[in-house]
Amino acid sequence: MARRAGEIAAMKLGCCYYPEHWPEDIWAEDARRMAEMGLRLVRIGEFAWSRIEPEPGRYDWDWLDRAIETLHAAGLHIILGTPTATPPKWLVDRMPDMVAIDEHGRPRGFGSRRHYCFSHEGYRTECARIVTALAERYGQHPAIVMWQTDNEYGCHDTVLSFSDAAASAFRGWCAARYGSPQALNEAWGNVFWSMEYRSFAEIDPPHLTVTEANPAHWLDYRRFASDQVARFNREQVAIIRARAPGVDITHNFMGFFTEFDHHDVGRDIDVATWDSYPLGFLEQFWFSAQEKAAYLRQGHPDIAAFHHDLYRGCSNGRWGVMEQQPGPVNWARFNPAPLPGMVALWTLEAAAHGAELTSYFRWRQAPFAQEQMHAGLLRPDSTEAEAADEVRHAAKVLAQIGPQAAARAPVALVFSYEAAWVLGIQPQGASMRYLELVFEWYSALRRQGLDVDIVSPQADLSGYRMVCVPSLPIVPEGFAERLAALECPVLLGPRSGSKTASFTIPEGLAPGALRTAIPLTVTRVESLRDGVAEPADGFAVTRWREDVATALAPELADAAGRGVVFRHGKIRYCTIWPDRALLALLVERMAGEAGVERTELPRGIRLRRTQSHVFTFNYSAQGVFVPHLGATLPPASWHLAPL
Repeated sequence: MARRAGEIAAMKLGCCYYPEHWPEDIWAEDARRMAEMGLRLVRIGEFAWSRIEPEPGRYDWDWLDRAIETLHAAGLHIILGTPTATPPKWLVDRMPDMVAIDEHGRPRGFGSRRHYCFSHEGYRTECARIVTALAERYGQHPAIVMWQTDNEYGCHDTVLSFSDAAASAFRGWCAARYGSPQALNEAWGNVFWSMEYRSFAEIDPPHLTVTEANPAHWLDYRRFASDQVARFNREQVAIIRARAPGVDITHNFMGFFTEFDHHDVGRDIDVATWDSYPLGFLEQFWFSAQEKAAYLRQGHPDIAAFHHDLYRGCSNGRWGVMEQQPGPVNWARFNPAPLPGMVALWTLEAAAHGAELTSYFRWRQAPFAQEQMHAGLLRPDSTEAEAADEVRHAAKVLAQIGPQAAARAPVALVFSYEAAWVLGIQPQGASMRYLELVFEWYSALRRQGLDVDIVSPQADLSGYRMVCVPSLPIVPEGFAERLAALECPVLLGPRSGSKTASFTIPEGLAPGALRTAIPLTVTRVESLRDGVAEPADGFAVTRWREDVATALAPELADAAGRGVVFRHGKIRYCTIWPDRALLALLVERMAGEAGVERTELPRGIRLRRTQSHVFTFNYSAQGVFVPHLGATLPPASWHLAPL
């Protein structure tokens, strides 16, 4: 799937397949049926270490050779995964200290997956060995069009490890960052509570403390852990590139997951992919009971789109869906089935956001082990599940509409993984969830028909017509000056500029470096418990608010006269967690100032524009009259029109 710069291709469909799970005499029939259904890609191998190397140093390639040739003979292309997410029992027994240790000091046991520590040098050596063997055997195979490193880095809370290996690596990381224990002590403020260190050897991970550990210690440990993930990935990428030059490399990221910096990992791969489970994510995360009821079988209308736009911004615009939910999953608290039509809608929505591929998890539902309750395109008895016909339909639509080039959105939404860590370490309020805050801003833009690019704080913001920064506690060097130079409306959210890189309150108070962009000073912050809503004109103050000192008159204030939004030229600062009414007002004002056309959308309706078409999606469980179409769109359906 390697592409030349500027080349546009139609999105390909695929599935995740595990030939080692099934009798070999059905492989060819499976491959034939995949091709008949409209699939062109098959991901294999990411959990197969014990079959590839059943004993130390003894490889069994024959079965994998035959599986690859069988799929290739049916005209299918292969995404080959490295098997490092599932180290086999013999390896764990040989190196028992390779397992991760959780925050409570408990080792992760064998018997599932992801039971390794990113910092263990011995395990990383074993990973390099198995990846090298795999790449040397298949790096030049014409069927393999993409490689996937590992699987879902950090799943099951495995980014943070508190093992001896991690502790040792962290000490080295601190020494490289600070140079001397004295510099570290000063940066962390270790004079507080007599936490000063005489040497780097004295530093432990920030867990098992009597009360909360030093937030600066925690932030650096999160930075360190994220760097370990990026290094682990980079080592595999280097091995594959040397043996499979020109072949794309991906990693499959997850939903609503911020435990490592995906921008860092994204710099080393060609295509960022992610695993899309809209119904599971709706159930598992913060959404209200009303939203969970309204979107029970469809997923919230912004869940998939949010991640499409997020991961498109993680690897130079190239992205895809590696695992698309085709039916009920097995891992959420409750696991409803998709509304008829939703699997096809999710597929077309990915295409509308510029995906290169959508791959369904999985081909056939497994009748054994942990995921036997997870639906596939086939049932365990090989009869077709409900999603199969939707996949056929989506394949036909994709063939009809042809390549859909992603268009540059008018709005940039700045997303920072470091911001998620800062607000998680010191939330100052139980409902201060960075992901939820960013998602609400994103959803507010989408409800008014706006397309959004989600970008890192390091991204070039010139050329956008609106820029939104939901919260950026640590302001990167030069960011404030870049904001001030923009000629478009900018909206800054609460807690922006509230911390230094060492997790201290900045000199001169918040918003720190951002005062060069908007002249105000945050003098006090408070968090409000759930249910508290202080009135304002058309909106309410909930969750969080800040008092500021400034010569600026408030653009918006609450009923008591306390400033809520301040404006200086093109730049606004919002001192509260904005509710949906306030966000709607601010989006409307900024779009008007920028000359960006809005479309007020009915509940459950969303738009997405490519360079040639506009897609309209109905996430409602009922038919909805859509004014800009002049027609009623049935539930779980879409409309496509040329621009």
